[in-house]
Amino acid sequence: MAIAKRFEDLGVWQEARELVRQVYELTATPPFRRDTVLIDQMRKAALSIMANIAEGFGRKTNRDFARFLAQARGSASELQSHLYVALDQRYIGEDRFSALYEKCDHISRMLHRLITYLHANSTRNPQLATRNSQPSTPHSALSTKRGEGK
Repeated sequence: MAIAKRFEDLGVWQEARELVRQVYELTATPPFRRDTVLIDQMRKAALSIMANIAEGFGRKTNRDFARFLAQARGSASELQSHLYVALDQRYIGEDRFSALYEKCDHISRMLHRLITYLHANSTRNPQLATRNSQPSTPHSALSTKRGEGK
């Protein structure tokens, strides 16, 4: 069992970082070029997921951390809503929509498990225990993918 000493060690933050990369890549494509409002909204929502995980981790208390994780979950839902706009405007196809929508769902589930874990444990938890695998327990939200290939 490893210890998450930095937010970068959290599997959910790593997944959120990958989502940000994918959203930036997607919104840089020609179909989005003229829709600066949607580009901005999608990028902000994706960034908010990643940033709230990091900021919450830095707060060092479970209560504060869980509050920021809940905000991150809200941002994941917001991004899913924006994906519908991109689909409806034909900026993306069904396959890309489904892949990104599912990525948001996956991150939301990880956030939910982590929130549940934090609520069930002490009020102060400066170092979160993590696992190197993805077991089907609340602790799986804390697992790290560092060192695993994609």
